[in-house]
Amino acid sequence: MFIFEKKGWNEGDHVFASQQNGDYRDIVVGIVTGVENSKIGVNGIIINPIGLKNKVSQGKGGPQSEQVLKSPNPKEAVFALIYRVEYDNFTGIFDVNTDPVEKLHKNVYGILTGWVRESIPELINNVLSLPDGPERDKAKRILKQRMDTLYDKELKRYMYSVCRSLRILN
Repeated sequence: MFIFEKKGWNEGDHVFASQQNGDYRDIVVGIVTGVENSKIGVNGIIINPIGLKNKVSQGKGGPQSEQVLKSPNPKEAVFALIYRVEYDNFTGIFDVNTDPVEKLHKNVYGILTGWVRESIPELINNVLSLPDGPERDKAKRILKQRMDTLYDKELKRYMYSVCRSLRILN
């Protein structure tokens, strides 16, 4: 994924940030709506990677999972978004000097928001959580059908890449 350097902020910039939620951080993906000194207003979505949090709390997640939850970044965000997530609209202010905020390329922004809004984590989690058999095969078919109906080519390409790396495509 492409990430911009932290130069000046402008309205319309795409943002990846995180916000503390208990022991871990939730992910914020949004667009800058205002800039004043080192503070930026952001509108977007806030993502709670509840599935990965549950996996870690059950002792099934490794050190990489724990690191992704404590210090999320755009390059590893997919690890948090493979499992079930909860999300909501977000409006807030970040201080770019003290808060973990990074600029995103607009394509990466589109992939991350599309990934969540299209319920892809739920579909992938359904496949990964089922044992081999007819139910898992059905979940794979549903996932494949959903992938085939995506309009955004970048999201579709990214989703196929992730599914191949997870070995859930035949």
